[in-house]
Amino acid sequence: MTAAEIRTVAAEEIERDIDAFGELMHACVHGGGSVGYVLPYSLEDAADFWRKNVIGPVRGGGRTVLGAFVSGHLAGSVQLDIDTPPNQPHRAEARKLLVHPDFRRRGIARALMEELERHARMHGRWLVTLDTRTGDAAEPLYLSMGYLIAGKIPDWCRDNFTERYDPTTILYKKVG
Repeated sequence: MTAAEIRTVAAEEIERDIDAFGELMHACVHGGGSVGYVLPYSLEDAADFWRKNVIGPVRGGGRTVLGAFVSGHLAGSVQLDIDTPPNQPHRAEARKLLVHPDFRRRGIARALMEELERHARMHGRWLVTLDTRTGDAAEPLYLSMGYLIAGKIPDWCRDNFTERYDPTTILYKKVG
């Protein structure tokens, strides 16, 4: 089990601690995490991700950011996206599960996902969907938590380091 404190992070906290959030994303991309970015990828690029793609939706109420903190240090995060179309009021999407390489193998990813599922239920969302690069370390985690594979899509994303294109696995879980 993790000794991390898992809690909701407000838009203002992300803005105030943008360097820590940028460092988290930067470390994950450089550590091989398939989270939408390829090298070269700077700390400024990583901070811009949070500024341009996350703070607005959090402020608008369509997204929740959960942070994992170890001794006050940001060790991981995940996002719950509830900004769905009118015909999908029951569904949410898990986005950008990030655990800093220095804090992996401590149960932080599982704790973040468990809290994400709790938040989904609090918002009346009983179906959580997500995608992960096929074969990544997160895939067995999701399967062990009861997520089911809906399918795999070939050539979904480019590898962080090479010109190779990798498949993704689409997963879902009924959480309520």
